[in-house]
Order: sequence, then structure tokens, then C-alpha cells
Amino acid sequence: MKIKSVVFLLVMALMGFGSFAAENSATDSAVNETESLDAGPIIIGHVTDAHSWHLFDINRKDGTEHAVAIPLPIILINDGHLDIFMSSRFQHGHADYKGYRLVGGGSEKEVVVCVDAEGNVKTDADGKAISPVDLSITKTAAAIMIAVVLLIVIVFVAKKGYSKRKNQAPHGLQSLVEMLVLFVRDSIVRPMIGEKHSDKYLPYLLTLFFFIFLCNILGLIPFFPAGANITGNIAVTATLALITFFITNISGNKHYWIDIFNTPGVPAWLKIFPLMPVVELVGVFTKPIVLMVRLFANMTAGHIVILGFVVIIFILSNLFGMAIGGTVSVVSVLFSVFISLLECLVAYIQAFVFTMLSALYIGMAVSEPAHEH
Repeated sequence: MKIKSVVFLLVMALMGFGSFAAENSATDSAVNETESLDAGPIIIGHVTDAHSWHLFDINRKDGTEHAVAIPLPIILINDGHLDIFMSSRFQHGHADYKGYRLVGGGSEKEVVVCVDAEGNVKTDADGKAISPVDLSITKTAAAIMIAVVLLIVIVFVAKKGYSKRKNQAPHGLQSLVEMLVLFVRDSIVRPMIGEKHSDKYLPYLLTLFFFIFLCNILGLIPFFPAGANITGNIAVTATLALITFFITNISGNKHYWIDIFNTPGVPAWLKIFPLMPVVELVGVFTKPIVLMVRLFANMTAGHIVILGFVVIIFILSNLFGMAIGGTVSVVSVLFSVFISLLECLVAYIQAFVFTMLSALYIGMAVSEPAHEH
């Protein structure tokens, strides 16, 4: 069983490498050998958000390139007027539509700006481009919807298994779901929060763990409908951290707030100063920041490292020829496979750590310690 799992992970890693190489082969073949490949926009473009779901590029008979992508809804509010259309209207940033233009991409963030009838970008008094209120369903938002639907399906399949197999041992997907649920309950929630309050917060922490874990796994699969870097988006991790922040502080009892503003065992002059209350209050806001940055940085770093190993093949091929690039590709592929396997482990670890820290913060807020007098 272990051998099959390793083989599966190796195949997935190689598929990821092949997908990236195929996606960029058209672009790289058009680059002159004397020119150096700009790796920055390629790497950053793969880990950032976009208004369409790019799949691959194809070469036309006339030598031009055509990007194959899944269009996503563009929802804009400009001067109180609502405009809804598909991102394909922008033709991947090469055309304007209804007075809007899609700019950026690669190393720059994609944004929609307003243009006039002559095609000039509208600017304000400070010379900055005027942008409408953008409520579009971007690649990350679409991927979150897919992950949520998939998670609901997994839960209902497991639920159906319990209905059909009453008083029997779990089977198939039901076994995996039950194992993870029991692990989160017995190894994270109850030790961190305690028996008294654990059942109250268990649904949220289970949802948190499964959502992060599933998003991390989907980010490692290189083809649609997976492949989006959901937890590598700072807005997503910030939202998850804020939910934990609000639950923690709303649930905090009087002992939690007393420990912040009147910490037991601390000299009186530190309370009057007040040094310790300030330190403790700052800690209340740094906890969600730690959650946000830890998940974002770890998941993004893994994707960037893998993309870096792949891009270096094309860079060396342009600089020193195909022979050197082909030789380096062997080492790059091996390192990419190793990092991909490591990413599978990181996907689980980061879901575990985020859930554990969230449970720890909530447990600190609802616990009732006996202070020494």
C-alpha cells in the first residue's frame, strides 16, 4: 500500500512538472536565444490571482500564440452602474470592453481600469488610474467555491456510508473522514479547549481543518478544476485568521480579560506603567497575524521553489544551449519531485498547525484557571 502511495505521488509531481512545461513551452520557444527568460513574471503569475483560469498556450499557423483559458464573471460597479460580463471580453488583456481594460498580470496584480472612448486610461487628480469597484469572481474565488462544493460532497458521501452501514466498520472514504474527525477531536480540540467547551467549538475547528487541508491538496494538482493557489492568497488566510480572532475574543470570559489587563503575578509597577497590559493587548492582535502569515508563506514558498526549479531549465537553455538545459533538467525534475512530495506533507502539517493554534487561542479564552492568591 505504501509503494502504491509513493508511486501515485511521484506521478502527480511529474504531471505538475509536465503541465508547467507545456504551459510555458510556447512562450519560451518564441524567446530568442540571445535573450534571457524573465522568470519573475512567470513564477509570480502562477501563484497570484487572475480574472480568468489560464490552462495553456497554443501556437497558431501564423506563428502567433493563443491562450486557452476558462473565462470567469467580471462584476464591476462604476458610478453606481453595475456591469456584468465574462473575462473573455478582454481577450486576455488585448481588448477593451464597455470602457474597461484589464491591465497587469505576471509580476503585477491584475486590475480593471476605466478607459475613455479614445482608449486612454482615465486618471484622477493625482494621476492614478481610475478603477471601478471590482466584485469579480476571480480564479481564487472560483477555486474556493469548487473546494466548498467538493467538501460538502465528501461529507455527504461519508454520511450516506454511515446510513447504509449502521453498526459496521467504516469503509472507503468514510474511513478517511472518520479518522481525520477523530484525530481533530481527540488530538487537537479536547486537549486544547477541554472537555467542557470542546463540543461547542468542534464544528468550526473541523470545518477549518478540512477546508485548509483540501485547499492545500487541490493546490498541488496541476490541472483544472484544481491547481489554484488558494491558501497562498493572503486575503484567504487573513479571512480565516479573522474568523478565529473574532471567535476567540467574543468567547473570552472574565478571566481571559483580567489576565490581559491585570495579569496575575506581575509586579504592581508594571501594571501601573502600564507595560504588561500593553504587551498582552498587542499579543491579542499578533495571534491572528501569525496564523495568517504562517499559512500564506509556507504554501506560497513551496510553489515558488518548484516553479524556480522548472524555470531554470529554460533560462539555462536560452543562455548555454539545449544540451546544458537538457542536462540540468534531470536535476531540476528530481528536485521538483522531492519538493512536491514535501509539499504533500506540508499540506497536512499546515492544516494541523492552523487548527491547533486556533484551538489553543480559543482554549485560552474560555478556560478558567485557578490563580494563586
